[in-house]
Amino acid sequence: MSQRVTPRSFLTSHLRTRAAVMAAGMGVTAVVGAGIAAAADTTVVGSDTAKAVQAQADAQAEAAKTEAAENKKAAAAKKAVKAEKPAQPAKKKASWVDPVKKYKISASYAQAGGMWQSAHSGQDYAVPNGTKVVAVHGGTVAKAGGNGAGDGPAYGNAVVINHGNGTYSQYAHLSEVNVRPGQVVKTGQKIAASGNTGNSSGPHLHFEVRTSPNYGSAIDPVKFLRGKGVQF
Repeated sequence: MSQRVTPRSFLTSHLRTRAAVMAAGMGVTAVVGAGIAAAADTTVVGSDTAKAVQAQADAQAEAAKTEAAENKKAAAAKKAVKAEKPAQPAKKKASWVDPVKKYKISASYAQAGGMWQSAHSGQDYAVPNGTKVVAVHGGTVAKAGGNGAGDGPAYGNAVVINHGNGTYSQYAHLSEVNVRPGQVVKTGQKIAASGNTGNSSGPHLHFEVRTSPNYGSAIDPVKFLRGKGVQF
């Protein structure tokens, strides 16, 4: 039985093939290794970015916290200053006022003229018919109504208020009367509306200050009211 002999050329070819396979395997290993290294680098970069974003978020949160604390501190300081500021006293209401607003002065006290039996007994305020007439000071209505409230038809509709201490105010030539005798009124309260009743040459308010409720006791009303702080 003869022995089979492997040709030398075959052995040489086989060794060459094995060497190529090994070389190829080493190449694959190198490539795989390079890929793993690249992936590792990417992971490191991603981690650094996340840390940077988190650091920025933390910094912004800290800044917002600091700003809120400063705003709270400023508000507290402002409140403290306001608390230290002395309270302003309430504005004191006027004790005496004009009987009407937005007027023009016409006939004055003690003025001579044919409209009166002697000198004029009060101060006339030229105002439109129906203008609100108010009490110049608090008091009690002494008399009110037509015929000058008892002082005569020359006054037309009239009101007289007792302010106490021997002081009275009279309002005449009224188009309407809104109070009654015995009624208590306050400073600035509406008591009537101006008009043109009685001995009158046109719409106006005739105003007197008296020492009694009756005709003949009048004093200078402008001088009196100025003494009470009323400006003309």
